[in-house]
Amino acid sequence: MMELVFATNNKHKLQEASQVLPEDLLLLNLDDIGCEEELAETADTFQGNALMKAEYVFKNYEVACFADDSGLEVDALNGAPGVYSARYAGEHGNAEKNMDKLLEALKGSAHRKARFKTVIALVQPQGVHYFEGSVEGHILEEKRGDRGFGYDPLFVPEGETRSFAEMSPSEKNSMSHRARALAKMHEFLSQQ
Repeated sequence: MMELVFATNNKHKLQEASQVLPEDLLLLNLDDIGCEEELAETADTFQGNALMKAEYVFKNYEVACFADDSGLEVDALNGAPGVYSARYAGEHGNAEKNMDKLLEALKGSAHRKARFKTVIALVQPQGVHYFEGSVEGHILEEKRGDRGFGYDPLFVPEGETRSFAEMSPSEKNSMSHRARALAKMHEFLSQQ
């Protein structure tokens, strides 16, 4: 069984990854390797942030690992909040304030096309590999649903009428940006 560290402290991301990745992959978290540091996200791209976190863990703990950076890109806002999605309203991780700021920014706008995007950086002794996943959709005018996390209550994927927050975890995982990137990474790992 292959062991792989997911370089994140985000319990929602860990839960989603453990539900999506097959059981032949033992997923470890930062606590499992004794990493208590808060991993920096100071790059201006999803790829840069993912690489920064994964390289830090690989270099300091000498374990194969991956990290992701994800965000919501709204066309009417020129791609914002983008890499600043988790701290869009200024306070890191305050989903309610972030959603309220997004709703205010889009108030009165009919152009609500958006996408969730994830970039995974996998760092192993043999090198670095990147995997991307995205899902197109639109932003609602009000929050709907109480599942998921982040902007899930505002985002409806293309071809759906429900927000991510109105879906069961398995429904969301069947189409989410992170699940798509994780599937690509798993396919790559299974060929090694």
